[in-house]
This record gives sequence, C-alpha cells and structure tokens, in this order.
Amino acid sequence: MSTTSSSPVPSTTGTHRDPGRAALRGGIFGYYADQFDIFVPILTLAPAMIFFQPADMSPTASALVAAAVFASTMVARPLGSAIFGHYADKVGRRITTMVAVAGFGASTFLIAMLPGHQHIGTAAIVLLVGLRFVAGIFLGGEYSTAVPLAMEWSPRHRRGLASGLITATSPAATASIAALSLLLLSTMSSGGLDTAYVQWGWRIPFLFGALLAVGLFVYYRRNVEEAPAFDTDERPSSPLAELLRGRHRRALLQVFVLMTGTWTLTNVGVAVLPATLKKSVGLDDRAVSVVMTIAPLACIGGFLACALLSQRFGRRPFYVGFGVVAAVVASTCFYVLTTLDADDVVLAGVLATAVQVLSLSLFGPIAAYITERFPASIRATGYGVGYSLALVIPAFYAFYLSGLSALVGDALAPVVLIVVGGALVAVGGWLGPETRDVDMTTAA
Repeated sequence: MSTTSSSPVPSTTGTHRDPGRAALRGGIFGYYADQFDIFVPILTLAPAMIFFQPADMSPTASALVAAAVFASTMVARPLGSAIFGHYADKVGRRITTMVAVAGFGASTFLIAMLPGHQHIGTAAIVLLVGLRFVAGIFLGGEYSTAVPLAMEWSPRHRRGLASGLITATSPAATASIAALSLLLLSTMSSGGLDTAYVQWGWRIPFLFGALLAVGLFVYYRRNVEEAPAFDTDERPSSPLAELLRGRHRRALLQVFVLMTGTWTLTNVGVAVLPATLKKSVGLDDRAVSVVMTIAPLACIGGFLACALLSQRFGRRPFYVGFGVVAAVVASTCFYVLTTLDADDVVLAGVLATAVQVLSLSLFGPIAAYITERFPASIRATGYGVGYSLALVIPAFYAFYLSGLSALVGDALAPVVLIVVGGALVAVGGWLGPETRDVDMTTAA
C-alpha cells in the first residue's frame, strides 16, 4: 500500500507481513479495553460507592449517583465519536486511535487515584463523574477509529466473523471485571467505609484498565498500518456535515433507531440485571459476582454465533429476527427472574444468563453492519456517531425505570424496557438495506 502525508505510518510498520491480522488484533484488543473501561464502575464501584458519598445519603439518591457515573460516560461518547471520527476520516484511523487510547488511559488512571468524600467532600462525586465524562469522550473516539480500521482490512466473506471476534470481547470484559471483583471481595473486607475494599481495593480494576490502555497504545504504534480504503482523494472537508445530509442522513437515522434499541437492551442486561439479582432476588454481592461472571462467558458464544448467522443469512433478516426474540423471550425470562428468591440461586443464574445472551448477542455483527452502512470517506464518523449517538436516550434508564415502576411496578418496569428495545431493533433492522456484500473500498 502507498502512504501519504495524511496517512501517517512509521517505517517500522511497513515490514509487517500481515497488516490485516494486525489491525484485527488491534480491534479485538481495543474493544476489550474499551468495554472494560465502560463497565468497570458498575460491578467494581457498587460495593464501594460509600467512599464517594456522604453517610446520610438516601438509597434513592445513592442509586441516582451510581447511575450518573455510568450515564456520564455514555453521554460523552457521541461527542468523542464526532470529534475523533472527523479526524480519523481526515488524517487517518491509526494515529487517531492512538490519541484516543492515551486519553482514556490517563482518565482511568486519575480515577484510580481519587480521594473520597471523607477527604474532599462533595468534590469526590463531582470529580468521579467529571473524569468518567472525559473518559467517555476518548472511549467514543477509540472505537470510532479502531473498529473501522479492522473492518476495512477484513475480507468481505469474513467480515461477520471478524466483527464477532471484536465485539465478543465485550462479554469477556464484563466477565473479567466480575471475576476480579469477586476475587477482591473474597479476599478483602468490604462492609463499611474503613474496610480495605472500600478504601483501596476498588482502585485495582481501574489501574488494570489504565495498563490495558498503555499496552494498546504500544501495540498500535508498533504493529498497525492504515487501511488501503483510506488512501482516497475523495475526502469531504467536513465528514460530520456530509454524514448529516442527503442519503447519509437517512442511513444515520436508521442506524440510530437500531442502536437505540440495542443500547436499551444492553442497559437492562448489564446495568439493571445485577441490581435485580441483589435487590429483587436477594443474592449477596459474591453470588451476584459469580452469576455476572458466568453469564457473560455464555454471551461470548452468543456473539460469535450471531455474527456467523448474519454472514450466512444476511444482516437485515438477522436484526429483524433478533429484535422479535429479545422482545418476547428475553422479557419473559427477566420477569420470571423477578419472582425468585435467594434460595433459587441456580435457576436465577440460568435465567440471568438467558437474559444476557438474548439481549446482548446482537452485538456480534454490529461492527460489520454499521461500517458497511457508510462509505470510506466518512466511515469512521458514520460508525462512531451511529454507534454512540443512540447511547444518550437509553443512558437515562434509571429515570425511565423510576417512572415505569410507578405505572406497572418494579418487577415489570425492566420487562417493558426489554420489549421496547427489542421492538426498536426489529424496526431498525427492517428499515435498513442488506449490507453483507457491500464493497468497503468505495469512497462515496
């Protein structure tokens, strides 16, 4: 491949024998680091939130603060996608990925160093939410650049599998977080403000996330090349403006519908499910960690299976079918789960696993599908904005649950969200074209 001034590749990468495999490995490693960083607060900080809060904070306020920590990252991701997607389409995917990785690594490290409420008062919560917002900007940039780069290097007949290999690292990351949290909770005291886990144990997963960023940065610097699809003179002056008008705007709206449903299902399966296991079923922190370690491992197989199904039968029929299955079957499993108690731990684990597999496995082909929806000249912007703009509405799931609980009760509120999410996925898939055989080298 030829290199240009807008495609900065150091001479050390020019000797790499298989740049396609290097880009795919970078996409896999990068998505794992991204997902680890996104979901680490949900399981890691849950037993330690008293470190950041005043002792007299009500349970309702505490739940809203925890939701704000998660939502701040999600809300920031579309901003990061727009910023970094623009530069990825203008100056190259590789160098932009490296900048994004360095940014979220630094943010994650700073979170691990934060003092608590007993040291700096309310500023502890403000800094935690603020740093998660900053991390969200860089995380939005990372997957907006690394994933299109990997897809552009993937052969057409293997894009589904490549997508599954990348996105399957999401349940692998949540399983890693749950396993690490379980290990820490099993070896440290965690019952009060002065316990080892609350004071410093929760910092370990964040430090691990920062180390992942360092490793990813070094890998991209040494091994990854710019994709041939980027070597085109047909680059718009403003990829974002190009995305928001004409036929590209219609594609963005269709992806937005599908991804709004996808993120709604994700928030229930990842963020709401652990709280349900603890509060409704009555499992303790260790039991919840065990379940939330096993369920994501099953999802790895679900991601890969769905990626292959989409390659065999097409992306469009896959998403229509998955949305229907999620709305009907996943919602039923979740409702039955809410009727159990702590003595039904095995059945609770089986149902929780089913909910996760039937809510999250649609991510298997998502990297291939969204990158196939946009031409090379705006692909990073289209993928990043399409993937993350839809995060904003579902990010406030805690507020929707509060309102729905007043109408249908606590048990049915998450069920309603699953049905809505599945319906949006089915409609979004139906509105879009088939993309499995699209030419990824087309510039416009």
